Amino acid sequence: MTKYTIKRLLQSVFTVLLVVTIVFLLLRLMPTDYFFTEDELIKLSDAQKQDRLLAAGLLDHPLVQLGRFYTKLFTKLDLGLSRRVQTNKPVVDLIASKFAISMRLGLFALGISLVIGVIFGVLQARNKDGILDHIGTAYTVFVNAVPSLVSYSLILVFGARLLGLPSLYSVRKPGPSAVLPIICLSIGSIAGYMLWTRRYMVDELNKDYIRLAKLKGLSTRSVMFRHVLRNAFVPLAQYLPYSILLTVGGSLLVERFFSVPGMGPLLTDAINRYDTNVVQGIVMLYASLGIVGVFLGDILMTLIDPRIRLINKGETR
Repeated sequence: MTKYTIKRLLQSVFTVLLVVTIVFLLLRLMPTDYFFTEDELIKLSDAQKQDRLLAAGLLDHPLVQLGRFYTKLFTKLDLGLSRRVQTNKPVVDLIASKFAISMRLGLFALGISLVIGVIFGVLQARNKDGILDHIGTAYTVFVNAVPSLVSYSLILVFGARLLGLPSLYSVRKPGPSAVLPIICLSIGSIAGYMLWTRRYMVDELNKDYIRLAKLKGLSTRSVMFRHVLRNAFVPLAQYLPYSILLTVGGSLLVERFFSVPGMGPLLTDAINRYDTNVVQGIVMLYASLGIVGVFLGDILMTLIDPRIRLINKGETR
């Protein structure tokens, strides 16, 4: 277990560095004209442009720039300065301020999704082919069939007109204005947790050990929660850390829709404005979240189910 954990951790670090390196080198292949604004391209002479590029280190060999980037990153946790999104603001501070907003919304939405999705999935499995099961199935089909923008528009109309909730996110009053974005972030995840919880629990209910437990006189509630739910939750646990980390990373569509100044709009703004330092920082963050999430999912499975062992023999688990 320890050897496997160390090995996977090293693989995760290597993968993140590889992704960041590829993105860094690809950005350095872009024309240097993107370094300047439209006004600077018109007003500056060729000599002045070269002087600015030289001062920024963009005329050095890409590998030299890469070495300088990693040196600053590992020694000072410095990702450079933003040139376009927020001029001369450290990228680390910029990402941290946006990440905090997305994290609050994401964690609330994930908590709601887990509680409602898992509980309703259990009720569906317990009342298979009953009215609750049909309601849950209809909800899942509706959420997956209707385009996200349509769902968000319906939530916006009913929430703003009937409940009087703010239609746009406000940094000054994050409480009421965060309700609709959190609901929109939750509806898809609720359907997913409902679907998979029901599916895994129905599979477990048809196994021999459940029939044996019922024959021994165990109550339905005891069988459902002590045996069925625990075993059914193991596959879900593998993707739980991954879902948590990506959720706190922000949602591009929801945050754009409700004007939330989080991580989602930041990436598109950085790309549209050719702010390469911000793009590099965000790519590194998302790569780290995704890879670490998968790694933690494997570890969580072994903690929940002691029958699972991570071994090195034959590179299998």
